[in-house]
Amino acid sequence: MINFRNDFSRVLLIILAPLFLILIFLTLSRLGLFAWQLERVQSASHYGFIFWQGVRFDLVLVAMAMILPAMLTPLFATHLGLFRYWRRFLLVYMTAWFVFIVFMEMATPSFINQYDSRPNYLFVEYLKHYKEVGGTLLAEYPLQLLLAGIMVPLLGLAFYRVSKRLTVLEKPVGWIPALLLVPLLFGGFLMAARSTFDHRPVNPSTVALTTDHLVNDLALNSAYTVLYAIYLSAKDEAGGVAYGKMPFDQVVRIIRNEMGIPDSAFTSPQLPTHHLQQSSIPRKRPLNLVIVLEESLGAEFVGRMGGLPLTPNLDTLAEEGIWFENLYATGTRSVRGIEAVVSGFLPTPAPSVVKLNKSQRDFFTLASLLKQKGYDTGFIYGGEGHFDNMRSFFMGNGFNYTIDQDDYPDTAFHATWGVSDEDLFAAADKKFSSYGERPFFALVFTSSNHSPFEFPDGRIELYDQEKHTVNNAVKYADYALGRFFAAAKRSNYWHNTIFLVIADHNSRVYGTSLVPVERFHIPGLILGGPIQHPEVVGTLASQIDMGPTLLSLIGISGEHPMVGRDLTLPRNRNRTGRAIMQFANTLAYMEGNDVAVLRPDLPPALFRYDGHELVEQPDISDNSLSEKALAYSLFAQRAYAERLYR
Repeated sequence: MINFRNDFSRVLLIILAPLFLILIFLTLSRLGLFAWQLERVQSASHYGFIFWQGVRFDLVLVAMAMILPAMLTPLFATHLGLFRYWRRFLLVYMTAWFVFIVFMEMATPSFINQYDSRPNYLFVEYLKHYKEVGGTLLAEYPLQLLLAGIMVPLLGLAFYRVSKRLTVLEKPVGWIPALLLVPLLFGGFLMAARSTFDHRPVNPSTVALTTDHLVNDLALNSAYTVLYAIYLSAKDEAGGVAYGKMPFDQVVRIIRNEMGIPDSAFTSPQLPTHHLQQSSIPRKRPLNLVIVLEESLGAEFVGRMGGLPLTPNLDTLAEEGIWFENLYATGTRSVRGIEAVVSGFLPTPAPSVVKLNKSQRDFFTLASLLKQKGYDTGFIYGGEGHFDNMRSFFMGNGFNYTIDQDDYPDTAFHATWGVSDEDLFAAADKKFSSYGERPFFALVFTSSNHSPFEFPDGRIELYDQEKHTVNNAVKYADYALGRFFAAAKRSNYWHNTIFLVIADHNSRVYGTSLVPVERFHIPGLILGGPIQHPEVVGTLASQIDMGPTLLSLIGISGEHPMVGRDLTLPRNRNRTGRAIMQFANTLAYMEGNDVAVLRPDLPPALFRYDGHELVEQPDISDNSLSEKALAYSLFAQRAYAERLYR
């Protein structure tokens, strides 16, 4: 006689007992994170509910990982010989998942310290550059690495041994109970993976119940957030829509209206934003252009912007040029800043176009336009040019040459991320001096202000007692910048060159708001010999506005697809400014002080920015604000997917 109850219980024990161990670990990890972030957790509403939602998402993870092995286990359990081999595979498979989960949870505190969120797609991107990232981790988190190196294998071994004891099968299971269990296990695990009877399975928006994004993240687990980010990135690159739908003709209409140029300026029915820009400042001879992209220089580090007194040279230079005091970055990564400043391209939930396949050739950059005008165009960097796919993107889109760390025969200092900023600027000054009267464009990208914050001794009076801190690195970067401009002013190119000094992003983007807008605030300064009348621009602006503005200042008229605004024009300075900010999978669109926040699978949220944080405005119903936000995001996705940005 078949003992259904006994056969069912034996198979379920083999499947569920190891999973229960995983759930216990994830719960303990979440409790530890809640205790660490107790102040923020307590200030958020629904935090008790969010904790139990975390258990729900832990079940989602283990169900997704185990649905197929769970279905096959009853079938193998009908034959002891086959089950012996299946058990070995099952133990290795479940242990591998457990080790991955432990590793991700142990990496979480350091990632939160840097990015104020659980690991996401940035985590995956950084793993591709193991040399630079490995050096940074060894310098910044040696104890954490040592602890992880000990605990991950120890916990993995313990899990394997305990699971081995829990998965013993002394006699085979009957065929009928096994066949009955297969659909039952499939249905149960599928339901656990979906975790809802709604037409869509749960996703991170399910637990986005507070305005503190980190508290929402704590309800998830880091293995899930990384895997979901990979899935979402693949979906977005394939043309997936993250925030909603809108007819493309409406998208184009909104974008063109926001650009503030007449319909007659648009020159291509196939390329929606391609238009003729007439320089507002005609020049007998177009000027050279140099963009200095400062690594991680947020407003909080700039004395002139109310930050720490770390940038005396930049503060002094600001008196000599056009200073943008209300400028915002589009994202939190260098490649996001590059695409905005060099291409004028909008941010999306997907990785930057610098890294994506369809933008490696025939994608607009300032270099591609200026190359057509006879400029020599180059990228000068102190690190490895292939990092974040920069060299490939630049060389495929208008840049004639790149200089990276392999091209510096003699250097004052070599750090984890490359040569020091003073070496970088010395090479740039030498290159620019060699041009004579030939026009040139260069992107100069600094790296000294990057963790682990290494720079040569004896250059600055340390702000912090410990040398390798972000504050000291900012002060050194400013020192190197000051030296460069002192040399440039004595050079043969100063009188006919326009310089833009701008940050790629802030050092750390963190805060209790859904999007910490204050951490996107960055400095921007245009200066050079031709700038005779220093001024301060108070208009709210974005990195995407720099391209059109620079073209006017250097006297170049031409056709391009950039959607930013030329801030040399009074009409653009006098209209309400706007900025677009991508924070992981969340987009913020700020117009004046009003902010629309878009999240996947959730309705838009409206806020008022008070200069420090977002204040929720539940009574405001401004469809135009959220429509503009959606239009900007959808246009960028469509423009990339269909190659409309060239």
